[in-house]
Amino acid sequence: MALFQYRAADHAGKVVEGIMEAEAEHGVVARLHEMGFIPLRVAAPGEAGRSALRVPFALSVRRKVSQPELLHFTQELSTLLGAGLPLDRSLSVLSNVVEGEDFKKIVRQLLEGVRAGKSLSACMGEHAQVFSRMIRAGESGGILEGVLRHLVEYLERAHQLKEDVTSALIYPLLLVVVGGCSLIVLFIFVIPRFSLIFKDVNEALPLMTRLLVDFSSGLSRYGWIALLLLVVGGAGAFFHIRKPEGRLQWDRWRLNLWLVGDLLGKLETARFARTLAALLRGGVPVLEALGTVQGVVANSHLAQAIAQLQSRVKEGKGMARPMAESRVFPELALQMIA
Repeated sequence: MALFQYRAADHAGKVVEGIMEAEAEHGVVARLHEMGFIPLRVAAPGEAGRSALRVPFALSVRRKVSQPELLHFTQELSTLLGAGLPLDRSLSVLSNVVEGEDFKKIVRQLLEGVRAGKSLSACMGEHAQVFSRMIRAGESGGILEGVLRHLVEYLERAHQLKEDVTSALIYPLLLVVVGGCSLIVLFIFVIPRFSLIFKDVNEALPLMTRLLVDFSSGLSRYGWIALLLLVVGGAGAFFHIRKPEGRLQWDRWRLNLWLVGDLLGKLETARFARTLAALLRGGVPVLEALGTVQGVVANSHLAQAIAQLQSRVKEGKGMARPMAESRVFPELALQMIA
């Protein structure tokens, strides 16, 4: 038996919180249903305040919503609507239970918009295109609860992918940082001391040793110039990348990098496929879905290929051949779509 924190609401919209002992989360959920409550959140005490990765969900209050906030909001809204609560009452309940004052303001903005007669998709449109278009499709088809369930699955998979990628990259990144620092110490402090010893010996040094000593000596004397050039070059590259044409060149170059480019391409393709699948399952037409995905992928070169794909599909052609002609998508993705 373990202890679980829970948050639930009754059919009047009143929220209750507490701790319950059970063998698993589903036991707490079943018990809450027996008591006449609608479970909103059930988690082990250590998981309740866990921080997570950020997602690109731009808000009117100039901050980003964390993955747990967004995921819990979608889960709880789906649960409340599935239990028969009206949309405005569901948002009213969530405005009182979400964590963080900034996020409370967002939910209250949604509530005010819905009460003013706007659709939920219109209220969310300024925050996330994927959400607004899927929810609009759910509203028009009367399947909002089902669309929200698809959104929950979409967010869970996106979060899991980010966690897996981050975990896989932490160790190599740590090795690169430690190795780089070690080389700097070696060339600036260690080798110059050995060079003094070599001079006292008065013997001819091997070619590789002379090259290392000369490089270390030059780095010690003119390292500040190299650092200055690096800073100036980095600043120039930064401002160039901020331009659309520079961003396109940078993203194309990243996809062609040895080893890393293949990984980046697969990650962006996974994001493209996952988002497109979520939109199509939510009832969004394929042309509109392709237009939405262009704003979701982080790589502008891939976004350009998706725009060309959308144009070809609009002409009545399939997806497999235009995707293959773009030479951006991995072979596995092409085979699965074909």
